[in-house]
Amino acid sequence: MKDTIIYLIRHAETIDENGIRNTNEDFQMINEKEILSVQGEEQAKKLSENIELQNIDVIWSSNYTRAKATAKYIANRNNLQYNLDERLCERKLGNIEDLAKFMNDKETRDPSREQLAFPEFKTRDGESANDTNKRMNEFVNEVLEKYNGKRIAIISHGGSIKFYLLSYCKVNERLNLEYKEKELSITSPCLLKMIFRDNKLINLERINY
Repeated sequence: MKDTIIYLIRHAETIDENGIRNTNEDFQMINEKEILSVQGEEQAKKLSENIELQNIDVIWSSNYTRAKATAKYIANRNNLQYNLDERLCERKLGNIEDLAKFMNDKETRDPSREQLAFPEFKTRDGESANDTNKRMNEFVNEVLEKYNGKRIAIISHGGSIKFYLLSYCKVNERLNLEYKEKELSITSPCLLKMIFRDNKLINLERINY
């Protein structure tokens, strides 16, 4: 039986929007519509040219704009359409005041890293690391059953990827993930190669793009 390979990808860099926002959209809607920066578009194109992402069998993406904008280059290189699943979306931050209180005494200033240490924490209307891990695992398990022996690209988000990897990694004292004593940096963009045999992970590594 052939191994199943999942390329778990964090979207490319997004644009920094610091101008006036005359809009009635709530924070969640604004977050979902974030677009790639000019550099992010270049990163996504370069990422799609990586030899590991050639001859992909199927592509799945979050339905957030930045994830789809990253997926489009991989789809184009492989002459495929990408599929969408909301379980790949970023974890919902929920109430911003609750999040600000949680981060008040934290050193990293990165909520997704801090939530690795507090996987049960969530804001009002938000998701915990454990909540996100559950839906990500549900999706990946379905993919492993449906596309056994295939090469699959999955485009998601920093927090959701980190929380999914809690199933296989430990969190070190710097609040970074480690797999087999090797630290994983989940930057934008990021390309992770996961090899599954009989639906069990046998290796996980970051691929330089």
